[in-house]
Amino acid sequence: MTTELLFRTDAYCAEAGATVLAAGPEGILLDRTPFYAQGGGQPGDAGTLRWPGGETPILRAVKGPEETVLHLPADGAPLPAVGTPVTARLDWAPRHRHMRMHTALHLLCSLLPGAGVTGGQIGTERSRLDFDLAEPPGRDWLTEALNRLVGEDHPVGERWITEAELDANPGLVRTLSVQPPRGAGRIRLVRIGPEAAPVDLQPCGGTHVRRTGEIGRVEVAKLENKGKQNRRVYLVLPDPAAEGAAGGAA
Repeated sequence: MTTELLFRTDAYCAEAGATVLAAGPEGILLDRTPFYAQGGGQPGDAGTLRWPGGETPILRAVKGPEETVLHLPADGAPLPAVGTPVTARLDWAPRHRHMRMHTALHLLCSLLPGAGVTGGQIGTERSRLDFDLAEPPGRDWLTEALNRLVGEDHPVGERWITEAELDANPGLVRTLSVQPPRGAGRIRLVRIGPEAAPVDLQPCGGTHVRRTGEIGRVEVAKLENKGKQNRRVYLVLPDPAAEGAAGGAA
């Protein structure tokens, strides 16, 4: 039993039809979903499930057993019966903001080549990455460099490689504490910029915008020392901007 992850092929899919495979207070399991399950520092999506004669709010999506996604309902919310066709719809504004933030964090990585990532968290208001770094560049320099990359409107794409190809190119992995999931035989790479000369290229399972220009203005809000060799960089998106249009339902 698996869940088809619609966000893997279209991060802009905000609504999709699905069928209920299981339902209980511990979560609702669907055969397919646009909901991103919490992981890799990116929060799980919230939204609603609707079916003829009922609906239930989904507070968060998390990873379930065997490549599934569990949609966590609000306490006491009605549950659809197994086999019920439902419409799964995201709360799009926070999801899109997570996509903008996540892509901005990839750009931040590109500005600190060779510095391993020791932790991170994506939020709607503020996001951060921790780097194994003695001394980062100044806040103003980082802000200016980030917005230059945003303004260049680089395309964001992906491709898949085998686990053996990743083993042959260990420098692709920037995270020191978390390794890309293995066992499926292939690894997803997210690329910013052209294939021949990417701005950033690293394994990632999260959701991103299509082009860096969609991120909008970015500011480095704060730099913190979190140890002798650990520097924390906080990013904010000061202008909420117009949220990107969601793709059509899958």
